Amino acid sequence: MRYCVIIPTYNNDSTLEKVINGVREFTENIIVVNDGSTDRTAQILSNVILVNGSLKVIAYQVNRGKGYAIRQGLDLAIKEGYDYVITIDSDGQHDPADIPSFIAAVENSPDSLITGDRNLGVKNISRGSRFANKFSNFWFRFLTGIKLNDTQTGFRLYPLGPLKSMRFFTVKYEFETEILIRAAWKGIKISSVPVRVYYPPAEERVSHYRFFRDFARISLLNTCLVLAAVFYIIPFSSLRNLNKEKIKEFVNKHILLTRETNLKISLAIAFGIFMGIVPIWGFQLVTALALAHIFRLSKFLVAVAANISIPPMIPLILYLSYATGGIVLGTGSRISFSGEITLKTFENNLLQYITGAFIFAAVFAAFAGLVSFVVLKLVRRKPVILSM
Repeated sequence: MRYCVIIPTYNNDSTLEKVINGVREFTENIIVVNDGSTDRTAQILSNVILVNGSLKVIAYQVNRGKGYAIRQGLDLAIKEGYDYVITIDSDGQHDPADIPSFIAAVENSPDSLITGDRNLGVKNISRGSRFANKFSNFWFRFLTGIKLNDTQTGFRLYPLGPLKSMRFFTVKYEFETEILIRAAWKGIKISSVPVRVYYPPAEERVSHYRFFRDFARISLLNTCLVLAAVFYIIPFSSLRNLNKEKIKEFVNKHILLTRETNLKISLAIAFGIFMGIVPIWGFQLVTALALAHIFRLSKFLVAVAANISIPPMIPLILYLSYATGGIVLGTGSRISFSGEITLKTFENNLLQYITGAFIFAAVFAAFAGLVSFVVLKLVRRKPVILSM
């Protein structure tokens, strides 16, 4: 197994050399990415290279962000033919002595992504850092179903094989969130190992994390990833995992052999389809499940039926909704953006779509519910009552 250590650095001249020397106790395969530092970083790296020429340095003049620096290091590591990369911060927060823990973990579980699990209960860590980590942990679990105690750590081991074909979009601190979530979506196993952490007192700490700005960027990324999960990842993953046995098991468990009446099953299917079509994008499933609870309908059937709005169906649903609105309002099915686009023309088209969406959803849901009820009456067996 060939691995190297990437050290992204920006204006950490007081701790950089100590981190490099600590890493060198375990490997000579080190890539330092100088992310546009304006302090003594370049001089320190020159001195380190004079002592030991095995150090590889990537440097550029303008600060581009931690994510960009890590991506540059990953690209070089892939070109150099490494199997794994360990990233470690240059501010002295991480202890290079924990590197063997990552190696042992990945030897037991090859091609895994291993994160360092810091003890965030130590003194000197700010409330903002604790909150940001809990916030990130919540969204990571929401988007992947995987529970991690520390999704904000920069001390990680990445498997380069599965990452080679991935293209990333972020360049700041949010990159570490993006790569973690997208690796999970790709099916890469993710686990953690305990690592030590040192937080110097506030007056000695050098941090380039800007809470409000970087927190906002991470929040925006999470919003985009939620939309990607709802409209692409979850639907297509569900379709890929379908097979004859699973379909048969689903039909038996939730339709044929359930204790629910034919009417309740048909209503759940109809209601799910209705909620999947109505124009409340982003809130359809949450609203559907809440109302299913109130109406005492099968939440599982409602959720499955609501997935009628999977990406391949969305263009058809949008068109049929708009066309239905045109029939009802007498405006036709063509979008009326002729000539100058004004607020009035936009309002007219939006009104036609929303009106048509609700009517189309109701009609199609009623039709689906009726067909479901008839089919169930024909194929579903009546329960056998045993007399004592």
